[in-house]
Amino acid sequence: MNTFASTHSAPLRTRRETGWSIFMGIILMLAGFAAIWVPFAAGLVGTIFFGSLVLISGIAHLVYAWFGRKGGGVIWQILIGLIYSIAGVTMLLLPVNAVFALTLVLACYIAIEGVLELAFFLWLRLLPGSAWFLVDGIISLFLSVLIFVGWPSSSLWALGTLVGVSLLFSGIARLSLPMLRPRPVNAA
Repeated sequence: MNTFASTHSAPLRTRRETGWSIFMGIILMLAGFAAIWVPFAAGLVGTIFFGSLVLISGIAHLVYAWFGRKGGGVIWQILIGLIYSIAGVTMLLLPVNAVFALTLVLACYIAIEGVLELAFFLWLRLLPGSAWFLVDGIISLFLSVLIFVGWPSSSLWALGTLVGVSLLFSGIARLSLPMLRPRPVNAA
């Protein structure tokens, strides 16, 4: 075994990974800022992407039903495939309507998450740090009420802004990772 190659390739690999992590962090942060800047456009892009995934899933179910005809559940696979395919095509053909619908789904999801976080807080309230579950639950419920009360106009900002914030924090996480990684010490 070549000890020189094994001991000196780790810093090279680490530098390459660090560079890619920094690059991805910057790209994700820029995408996050762009999504926050034009949230409805980001919501449309996200909806089109999601619609494409749903359509691909529908086609996959139909293909599976076709090639797995001898197994049980073929009718269910066909029905699921048709529902997914119709939903995906609808989202792709009517993306603005899909943004409105997905905003309602998002508001329901955030409201349910808020209720569950509050219930989790009640269960863990004696533990240190449990107050964060209370804060998360209250903020989630407040955000869901904002979306519900402002719907359908909240569709203009909700999806894109939340996607943007998510991208922004993903970018920050990618940037912070190489900054916190211990640096190799050069031996003299």
